[in-house]
Amino acid sequence: NTATIDRIRTLLEFASLTISLGASCAGFEIDVVFLQQARCFTVKPCRGLSYRHVGLMWSAGMPHGKTKIMTTSQQAAPDADMMTAITANITDVRTRIATARPSPDTPLPALVAVSKRQPEDRIEAALAAGHRLFGENRVQEAQHRWQHRRQSYPDLTLHLIGPLQTNKAAEAVALFDVIEVVDRPKLARILGQEMDQQGRHLPCYVQVNTGEEAQKSGVLPEQADAFIAQCRAEFGLNIIGLMCIPPQDEEPAMHFALLRTIAERNGLSHLSMGMSSDYEEAVAFGATSVRVGSAIFGARDG
Repeated sequence: NTATIDRIRTLLEFASLTISLGASCAGFEIDVVFLQQARCFTVKPCRGLSYRHVGLMWSAGMPHGKTKIMTTSQQAAPDADMMTAITANITDVRTRIATARPSPDTPLPALVAVSKRQPEDRIEAALAAGHRLFGENRVQEAQHRWQHRRQSYPDLTLHLIGPLQTNKAAEAVALFDVIEVVDRPKLARILGQEMDQQGRHLPCYVQVNTGEEAQKSGVLPEQADAFIAQCRAEFGLNIIGLMCIPPQDEEPAMHFALLRTIAERNGLSHLSMGMSSDYEEAVAFGATSVRVGSAIFGARDG
């Protein structure tokens, strides 16, 4: 309400900040502009109000009780040790990718750094090392992490690599540059409609469930040809390649070989396959991009 927002305004102005307020369906969105540098934060008035700011914490009396305005850094700066480690990891992975190619003439596969659920300081370290290609599993998490960074990093490229619900399709088309998880007709139809409406005809991959695992997303291998044709002809999607996640308890090579066979049969030149544990083998089987998380960032927290 107005009284709550006025109280926040007073607190923030007292801290030598200037703010502009705008309403959103989820709550009040506050753009906080530092005198020295810009940051964007969100405050949602539901029982408690959350405000992010480096190194400060206030406790303020609000209507309906006392509300804490919690404070954490939205873009934590990495320390020197972390910068060194992540830079070295990226270099090591790129070297291994280059070495694993079938021949020196094979183009270098793209390295998609999987940033899901990684702490902000590790993301900042990767960006500081010059990396600009990232993969995210969840639309909402990706929005929180990347929307405010787009202006600072205009060469940023984001791949959606996790299951996509149809009700998130519009947001996914608006945020991501590549969709790697087209796996069913309903989703393909809605993505096609959203891309037409937004004028963003993104490159897409069909996800193939090569292990035919019930708990995993992806079209079954025997249905892949028909689905690829349907995505192109009926839904107007720009299908450029295939993606797979082999079963953990099986040798990945046969799954990489199967995906490559399906791609060749359908005239597709891009293969997204291989993760931290098997990306070198995927490159040997023709991967044009690999999705690597822990080998770059270390184990995820939580």
